[in-house]
Amino acid sequence: MGTWDTGPFDNDTAADFADALDDAEPEAREALIRGVLIRTIDTTGYLAEAEEAVAAAALIAAQCPGGEPVDTPYGPEAPMPMFPSGLRALADEALARIAGDEAGPAANWVDPQDWKQWRATLTRLRAVLVPPPPSLALFDVRP
Repeated sequence: MGTWDTGPFDNDTAADFADALDDAEPEAREALIRGVLIRTIDTTGYLAEAEEAVAAAALIAAQCPGGEPVDTPYGPEAPMPMFPSGLRALADEALARIAGDEAGPAANWVDPQDWKQWRATLTRLRAVLVPPPPSLALFDVRP
């Protein structure tokens, strides 16, 4: 079937990744997610695991403040472990790599509106993964 919608798990490849996570031992799930993110960051040329990396980033973002739960029949059914905070930066870096690849997953949609929705999904995930730094006081007010 390929790609049927713009969500992180709305394609065959991401749904298969969710199945692989369900089939993995609980202690191996983090390694699967970390691996797909690192391979996506390190890949030159065609991003073969871009869909899996977006799905992995969505699972990490779901555990962040402001993150949306992964609530889709195509996502993993097994509970995910608590991910270490270091995965947030890897997920953001992988999403940046994917967003910058014009020939990658963006080519899955004929309708430009779908492409815009998909890009908005990446932007939302990245905003949750790497929130803006806290504002700093410009001066110290003492009573």
